Order: sequence, then C-alpha cells, then structure tokens
Amino acid sequence: MKLLPLPAFADNYIWMLHDAEHAVVVDPGDAEPVLQALQSLGLSLQGILVTHHHADHVGGVGVLQQRTGAVVYGPATEKIVPRPIGVAEGQQVQTLGLTLDVLDVPGHTAGHIAYFCPDLHGQPALFCGDTLFSGGCGRLFEGTPAQMHASLQKFSALPDNTRVCCAHEYTLSNLKFALAVEPANEALLNYNAWCVAQRASGRPTLPSHMALERAINPFLRVQQPQVAQAAKAYDPQTDVNDAIAVLAALRNWKNEFR
Repeated sequence: MKLLPLPAFADNYIWMLHDAEHAVVVDPGDAEPVLQALQSLGLSLQGILVTHHHADHVGGVGVLQQRTGAVVYGPATEKIVPRPIGVAEGQQVQTLGLTLDVLDVPGHTAGHIAYFCPDLHGQPALFCGDTLFSGGCGRLFEGTPAQMHASLQKFSALPDNTRVCCAHEYTLSNLKFALAVEPANEALLNYNAWCVAQRASGRPTLPSHMALERAINPFLRVQQPQVAQAAKAYDPQTDVNDAIAVLAALRNWKNEFR
C-alpha cells in the first residue's frame, strides 16, 4: 500500500493511498491533482475521506465523485456538499482492505473528525486534517481550547510510530514558533534543521511521527514546565498548572506570532 502526499494550492496536501490498482484520497480540496495522479498511475478512485467542511478540503469532492463514482465519507455533523456518508467516533470506514477508526476531534471546526489506520503496511497512520500539524495545531475557528486540548490528547495517546499525515505544509513556520516557546529543546533544534534541508530540496516534511510530535510540538507539551512558563511569559494571567489555559495562551500567541 503506497502513501503519497499530492500537493495542492499553495501548501495543502491531499493524501492518497493506493495498491497500484485502486486508490483512496483524503481531503481533496482540488480535483485536478487527484485526477492527474489517477491517470499517471493508472488507478481507479474507490473512496474519498473528508475531515471537515472547509473549502480547501472539500472543493474537489463533487467533481471526483461525479467522474469516478467514489464513495465519500465525512463528518456526520457538518454540512458538506455533496453530502457524504456521515461518520463519527465509534464507527469505522472499510476501504481498500483497510480498516480506519473514526475519531471526533473538534476544535478547528465543531464537527472535525480524523481517521486512524492501526495497520497501514505494518505501521499506523493518522489522517488528522487541520487539527494537528507538525509542530503546531489548527486555529480555533469553531471550537474551544478545551476541545482542542482533548482532541490533541487523543492523538498523543496513539502509538509512537504512528505516521502523522497533516493536511498542510506549515512545518517551518510552526517550528519557528515552537523554538520561541522552547529555544533549548534539542529534539526541536535537530528536527528544524532536518525540515529546513527537506524544504530546500523541494521535499515534504510530512508525514511526521507521533513520538516526534510529543517531543517537539508545544501544543502537545502544555504540561511541560518550560512550555507552561513560556505561555505565562506571553500572558501573565496564565495558570501554569492548567493545561487548557496554557494551550489557550499558546494559541493566542501563535495567532499573532510573526
């Protein structure tokens, strides 16, 4: 089973899974990169997985469904056109011989979901949409800091070797912020150097891995004393013993960080 990031727009990735014959894509905001990949690889599209309703994640769904007849799955509580088969936590999606567990992960949007595959060619994989980015997390457009914290903790509990398939190439800008939070984090410094080299060579920084994210991502490290103290330095009202308050301060800081 092959896992490919298809670049779209300025910095989106549409994730494609294929077995050299059939394919599934995640969050196709644009149909064209998918259609090109299907043609060049000689694949037929069997399924489309959607994590949330934003246009850069669903904009290509209608064309792809019309052209290929692919089955579309998406969050049960969000309005998406064309209407997908609605799924929520506790349910599974079966496609290409794979089983993907659906996770409810509100925060970025109210009904955001993610797809976790416990065994994708011997290694777990997480398709997390805009909830988790390498070194960062999504903006809170519709959810609360408490919801985002709970969603990120759900991800953090996944196995160390879980491949983290984020929907945007935001890594370098996220790491710039992460280094402002934890300038002495050795794992973060090493990862930043690797990511700079990857992008300089035109290669993606993704997928990441869950063990790495726990080591370098400030939004997964809100209970680390150095992260909490950095949040308090930004907003003196922050309770360093309250993980949700720390996350809220970090998110506000990141929103205005340049």
